[in-house]
Amino acid sequence: MPLVNVVLILIGVGVLLWLINRYIPMAGSIKSILNAVVVISVVLWLLSVFGILSSISAIHVGK
Repeated sequence: MPLVNVVLILIGVGVLLWLINRYIPMAGSIKSILNAVVVISVVLWLLSVFGILSSISAIHVGK
């Protein structure tokens, strides 16, 4: 995936999260949980885009 696409997706996710936080009324605890879920998802997506997560998925626990 080209770097420009990654940057555009990150900007889009950031703007969308800002719009949700700014204009949709919700409790502060729900906002913090939503922000944490989005940040963790974006970090995992970035790790998989750059190929770091693919080597971790080869590790199996158990059988």
